[in-house]
Amino acid sequence: MDKNTLLAVVLSVIVIAIGFSIQNALYPPEEMAQPSPTTEEAPTPEAPEPREPAEPRPDEEPTEPRIAAAAPSYEVAAVEEELEPEEYVYENDILSVRFDSRGGDIVSFRLFDHWDSDEPVEMIKRGASDDRAFTLAFGDETSEPIDAVFRRRQDTDEHTVEFYRDFRVQDRSATGENGEAVEHGFRVRKIYRFAPREYLFEMDIVLENHGSGAVPVNVNNRAYTLGIGPQIGPSWRELDGRHEYRRFDHYDGNRVNRETLRAGERERLDIRPNWIAIAGKYFAVIAVPGNVDYAITISKDDVPGLEEGAQMYFSRPPIRSQFQTDTFRFFVGPRTGEALASYNTARDNAFGIRNLDLDEMVETRFMLGWLEDILKAALNLIYRVVPNFGIAIIILTLVVKALLMPLTRKSRDSMARMQELSPKIQELREKHKNEPQKLNAETAALYKKEGINPLGGCLPILLQLPFFIAMFGLFNNHFDLRGATFIPGWITDLSAPDSILNFGDFTLPMLGWNDLRLLPVIFVLTQIVASRFMQNPAAGSNSQMKMMMYVLPVVFFFVLYNLPSGLLVYLIFSNILMAAENIIVKKKRAVASA
Repeated sequence: MDKNTLLAVVLSVIVIAIGFSIQNALYPPEEMAQPSPTTEEAPTPEAPEPREPAEPRPDEEPTEPRIAAAAPSYEVAAVEEELEPEEYVYENDILSVRFDSRGGDIVSFRLFDHWDSDEPVEMIKRGASDDRAFTLAFGDETSEPIDAVFRRRQDTDEHTVEFYRDFRVQDRSATGENGEAVEHGFRVRKIYRFAPREYLFEMDIVLENHGSGAVPVNVNNRAYTLGIGPQIGPSWRELDGRHEYRRFDHYDGNRVNRETLRAGERERLDIRPNWIAIAGKYFAVIAVPGNVDYAITISKDDVPGLEEGAQMYFSRPPIRSQFQTDTFRFFVGPRTGEALASYNTARDNAFGIRNLDLDEMVETRFMLGWLEDILKAALNLIYRVVPNFGIAIIILTLVVKALLMPLTRKSRDSMARMQELSPKIQELREKHKNEPQKLNAETAALYKKEGINPLGGCLPILLQLPFFIAMFGLFNNHFDLRGATFIPGWITDLSAPDSILNFGDFTLPMLGWNDLRLLPVIFVLTQIVASRFMQNPAAGSNSQMKMMMYVLPVVFFFVLYNLPSGLLVYLIFSNILMAAENIIVKKKRAVASA
């Protein structure tokens, strides 16, 4: 193999290897600016326009300045009442929500239109201690969630679920006429409002003082903290930042800031975002708080029984009114533009909400996003005709190969002509081995005489690189490939690596693998076969050629081992097409020579 052909192959290897890792480097964290408010009262027909200044409601106390004095010594307890814990299930056509009367919390949130194996996607991962989600705690984010059993109101409409419980507060810093601690009573209500075919729901937290004056709860200078956690679903094999991850996205009306905390880390946000989300690769829980000046904390606290936790906390300042309603909105569902954009226009959702801009969390590729969108549209179009995404990928590969045929032909012809000149170039090297400048001049003259561009074989390959990167982005991020089966029992999820044998708790040393995969092996074999048919017979004993033929596929084996099976199907079929093309070309050349 001559030096220029070797250079072309090496450059191709380098850019392809970079292509596999470039996806994780393309999205650096973005800075956040000022948030815009959402409405505070419940229910409201629409969300506010972004970036308008927040104004307190008439019955809302001003949130600035914060209370500077230390909170009194309070003891908050539920009014004694004999209540047995129970669970209640709300369902509509796309989701099922299971409530626990302890705290009026949510313990299960399943999505009927999306599946994990043979079960609907579960959006709440509870861990070994069966922690609950959407919990309420008196005080800040360090306080324990309320565990008291709430009553459920029975006379609400079919899409509304309400829980309530009375509490009492003993202020030990103040005493009454008999010298005992002053006691106050108040009621807490949690009201959930759902709608058919909606992943978004509204949640009211209502606090009402039984006596006169402000709601008498102030623990650590906070009235309450709403907690979302301990982790969101769906289930995963590994959180590696590529196939699945958990991070925090928050939006200020202009841009999305994406933060990834390490396990055990906790961070207090210094801004008031329009919305904040615990985001996975395909699903998210998005919180849209009201215009109260909540202290927002994000964390990845350790959760027993889970590889990693992910939590959000909204801590409210003390209440200065007798009756207070705080409204949150939550989206719990898929991270698709179609599902998220429906809350930008009031007529597109049952709540009449507009301008939430939840679709801003859908990532776009700033370099090749347009090409990825074209390939995605083509893949979906093929899938409508052939309802198997594996077969659709093969057909798309064939289409792309046909489109790139002029480039591959030009590259192949250029390399063939370079190989034909190898004997003459070798003669020049022997003749001018002690005269580098003379050798370069003579070589350039030979190329000019023969009408050959030394980079003619490399540039067409590099021009194909954008298609490879776009294909990688498509197979690694296309939502519809999640859980898409190609071959039952083997390739059951084209967005994840295949597996023919799981090693259980055993992991291969150094490599960290605990699955035996077949697709990377097939790729190596097809790559070697394709390389043999590309090989010039005259270079059969060339050691460089042998290295390219056998060593590089092995290197690719390790690079590709944990990549999505959809990408492997594309690469394997590309190798098969390449081998078939070279067989046909060689036969034509043999006939022409004869």
